[in-house]
Amino acid sequence: MILRFKNTIPLFINSFSRSIHQTESHNSKWDLLAAVCVERKPIITPLLNDIEQKYHNLLTQIEYENSLKSDHELQHEHDLKQKELLKKGEGDLDMTAKETAQDFLDACNEELAKFKFGDRVTADDKANNIKSLNRKLDRHLTLLIKQKLGNDNLFLFPQGARQDGETLRQTAERVLKESCGSDLKVQFYGNAPCGFYKYTYPNRIKKECNSIGAKVFMYFARYRSGNPFDNSDFKWLDRMELEKELHPKYYNSVSSFLIDEEY
Repeated sequence: MILRFKNTIPLFINSFSRSIHQTESHNSKWDLLAAVCVERKPIITPLLNDIEQKYHNLLTQIEYENSLKSDHELQHEHDLKQKELLKKGEGDLDMTAKETAQDFLDACNEELAKFKFGDRVTADDKANNIKSLNRKLDRHLTLLIKQKLGNDNLFLFPQGARQDGETLRQTAERVLKESCGSDLKVQFYGNAPCGFYKYTYPNRIKKECNSIGAKVFMYFARYRSGNPFDNSDFKWLDRMELEKELHPKYYNSVSSFLIDEEY
């Protein structure tokens, strides 16, 4: 009997610990938040590195060797034959009044010489205007809004708490409109969140709101037009700037659904 009693003590302690843990888990709760990652796609293609440029040249050469002659090339060959015939007193006498392939090529080269490519580096790049979308034209830019969390002011995705009766997608749409205004137009990608992050509150805040912390469900949206409120504090950052700005754990959650870029 004594042995049986001793053997039941550990079982009783384990059972009691589980009941306490379950009670604490039942009484505690998490705040549910939705955040929106608004991203502007690159406007121009990035510069090719050495290997990419060599591969591009190789493909161009292979395509040229395997391609058929264009109408312009065929016309040029025809013009050359007509010139030889005219020297012999044969051929089309009206050819001199027609535009030849060489005339067309010269006109194109003259027009090309007047063309000037736009600068890849804009005035906002030089001024480091992080509120402008006219910068980092060959990079993805992501929107961050300054928000107050506890005693800190942090730049994060537009985020806010879910209200009763809302789906998380509806919360994300409302939060974005409240944070940035109706002038900013985006396209949401899907009804399900693409990222997740959670953090615990300091003990003081835990007692005030009776919550352990916040669970943030991130939605992805593609930028279409407009800008946030003029009086709001926001930033459009590329990947490197984003990594420096965000907390490492937060950035790890974000980077899991963003396209990687080479620098």
